[in-house]
Amino acid sequence: MVRERSRNGLPGLPMLLLWFVAVVATILLFISGVSAANDRLPGAFVPIVGAMLLGVTELFLLGGFFMVAPNEAKVLQLFGDYVGTANTTGLRFVNPFFSKNKFSLRVRNFESSHLKVNDSDGNPIEIGAVVVWRVVETAEAMFEVDNYENYVTVQSEAALRNAATSYPYDSHHDGEVSLRGSTAVVADHLKQEVQQRLQKAGVEVLEARISHLAYAPEIAAAMLQRQQAGAIIAAREKIVQGAVGMVEMALDALSHKGIVQLDEERKAAMVSNLLVVLCGEKAAQPIVNAGTIHQ
Repeated sequence: MVRERSRNGLPGLPMLLLWFVAVVATILLFISGVSAANDRLPGAFVPIVGAMLLGVTELFLLGGFFMVAPNEAKVLQLFGDYVGTANTTGLRFVNPFFSKNKFSLRVRNFESSHLKVNDSDGNPIEIGAVVVWRVVETAEAMFEVDNYENYVTVQSEAALRNAATSYPYDSHHDGEVSLRGSTAVVADHLKQEVQQRLQKAGVEVLEARISHLAYAPEIAAAMLQRQQAGAIIAAREKIVQGAVGMVEMALDALSHKGIVQLDEERKAAMVSNLLVVLCGEKAAQPIVNAGTIHQ
């Protein structure tokens, strides 16, 4: 495995100043050679040839200068061999034979397409995610994988598929983790899953969250009815629990204060009437008893 190592080269501004000095000296040498040639002095061609060779060398050295912007790095190679990564911002100078490959270290977003998968219950669903990532190991990103950006795309979608099959779309029991109801838990699981797959590419995953979640169109209507039925049942359970508590409280209050004495048969009738009134969907129509309590 190729690991990143720092190689920033020499500061660019002092080297650029030396380069300008060398250029000026070369121009003066060439002018002196031309003057000597005009005066037909012996050996006049030597300064001219020297100035030309120096000029070619200076043009070659110009290729050693490069710029590094903030949150950017340059991967340096010498004839295919990795020699280091320059990440110090500003103008730098290295061996002109070095090739320089630019890498962005900025934070980037990737939004997956809407994938059609089955949840842990086997229900077909559509799911999408947003992954926030950045390159932290330029050597691994360049040499360990082929096209690290495409690698991030493919592996993120594979991790999303795997995470989606680990949970049901909706929870059926209290405390059960689901895709719709436990977004924080699912996001943490997805982040770990994506990070594990992208570790070898020198990529750090900062955040991974579900951006789209829905039942597949072919079962959406049926699952909506199921959700509505579940909501109705849950509401009925709460209503029945509250009604039973109110009936119990009413019987205890009547017995404690001695307002009226009821036998078991009358208590059962009272419980039945109260439950009908409290649990019914429509308002009850009372029947007033104008006779005795036993009529």
